[in-house]
Amino acid sequence: MSHAAAYRSNQPYDEHAFDGILAGVIATIVLLGLVMVFSSGISGSIGQFELRFSHLLKHGVHILAGVGLMLLAMYVKLDSLQANSKILLLIGMLALAALLLPGVGLEINGSTRWFSVAGVRVQPAEIMKLICLIYVADYYARKQNSLHLFTVGVLNLGLPILLVAGLLLVQPDFGTLVVIIATTAGLMFLAGVPFGHFVGVIFLTLIALAIVAVMEPYRVERLLTYQNPWADPFDSGFQLTQALMAVGRGGWLGVGLGNSLQKLSYLPHADNDFLIAIIAEELGAAGVLAVLILFTLFLWRAFKIGSRALEKGFRFEAYMAYGIGLLLVFNAGIHVGVNTGILPTKGLTLPLMSAGGSSLVTTFIAIGLLFAVDRKTRARPSPRILRAKAS
Repeated sequence: MSHAAAYRSNQPYDEHAFDGILAGVIATIVLLGLVMVFSSGISGSIGQFELRFSHLLKHGVHILAGVGLMLLAMYVKLDSLQANSKILLLIGMLALAALLLPGVGLEINGSTRWFSVAGVRVQPAEIMKLICLIYVADYYARKQNSLHLFTVGVLNLGLPILLVAGLLLVQPDFGTLVVIIATTAGLMFLAGVPFGHFVGVIFLTLIALAIVAVMEPYRVERLLTYQNPWADPFDSGFQLTQALMAVGRGGWLGVGLGNSLQKLSYLPHADNDFLIAIIAEELGAAGVLAVLILFTLFLWRAFKIGSRALEKGFRFEAYMAYGIGLLLVFNAGIHVGVNTGILPTKGLTLPLMSAGGSSLVTTFIAIGLLFAVDRKTRARPSPRILRAKAS
């Protein structure tokens, strides 16, 4: 009998136990995001305020929907999830491919990334982040004893990821692709792929991403703008210069909640893609630091849960926990990097904080799965079991 099987049969757990620190961190991030989405909608005009307030209500509905799905995901049978990882990947690929069909995908600002389902926009790429994570976690859990082989540790996994990459680039959605690759690379390292193979893959991936980045004129323009956004502050450099002004204006402690100037129709997408810039302006460097600390705490708890799962012999669950932690932190890191001019401009939300239905709901589902791993690996007999043993 395997270690994991012995644990299942001999060590029952309390299904109502959960990581209280993780829950507190998530609640704090969500509430802070709700406040900042509300603040980013205050424009001083009563008519505009009412319009943005309705947008806040929409954000609140997305949170409620996400929390509901998170609670359902907490009780998902992870063994079944692992068994169906290949089917999920296939469904995800078909959804991305369907966007290319005439009249199916919605084109917004030159990108075809959304379906409209009963008037609700759904972005398959956001869901694909989680699906790829599940697939990679299952793959490395199953192939653990053969990862020293390049074909097993790298090549066989790389082929489906390349297919996903192609579908994302057609949309185009370069930002989501970078997050998926970064999360996959993180799991590759944690799973124990030989370091030489890992370094080689990272090197080749960076070269490939650089080639892809310069193949499209608009990406080249973004790279040039990233190097010197002030060269064209009213056109190609507009978003970045406005974000940098927001960050610079905030200083150490900010100008005060609700007092941002950049959100007054200067900084586009202030409540999603550039939310951290508004946080920097209104709450200062202290506010940004608080956000970074919260996501660091989230990563710590995710890795804590993953380490406990690995100790109990649950490799798939462990890689799931690690991957969810990496997924959110990489996404948040890129968001902060873009807003502060460290990285070229990409449209990525701040997880759990920015307005955005598909991103927010999918993130809550991922967190629900993290809690499911937490529940499964807690060796705490329930009161019913203790009473049975005592009798």
